[in-house]
Amino acid sequence: MVQIRPAAEADRPAVLAIVAPVLKAGETYAMPTDLTDDEVLAYWFGPAHETFVAEDDGVVLGTFYLKANQQGPGAHVANCGYMTAEAARGRGIARAMCEFSLQRARERGFRAMQFNHVVSTNTRAVKLWESLGFDIVGTLPEAFRHPQEGYVDSYVMFRRL
Repeated sequence: MVQIRPAAEADRPAVLAIVAPVLKAGETYAMPTDLTDDEVLAYWFGPAHETFVAEDDGVVLGTFYLKANQQGPGAHVANCGYMTAEAARGRGIARAMCEFSLQRARERGFRAMQFNHVVSTNTRAVKLWESLGFDIVGTLPEAFRHPQEGYVDSYVMFRRL
């Protein structure tokens, strides 16, 4: 049974083991691929991020952060980033994390959630987000340089809470 809880200092190595390879691969996040471990952790545990882990029997299988998408007049819309350990993909971890994040966003008073840059080639994520009520509200033509596919579209995905 997957448990989701706030990330603790002791979770940093497990989170790094999930996040660093995804960023290094450069296929799904618009981030530099050559970040140091300290830079990866500084990004994922950023001061504006409420960071969580998903675990099963004490093993961290996924992680996500929740934050305001924008500041000031845009701070009522949430934003999240999710990553699942490679060995745990296809087990419903990302779905559980997103469902949890939607509830947590409501608790924090957010009125909507927006994903700013969902890479079109990340078809599993697009399908999952759509199944959870997100709509593609915009397409950013060739906004992402995929390491194998070249320039591909990214989507802005949105749902009200």
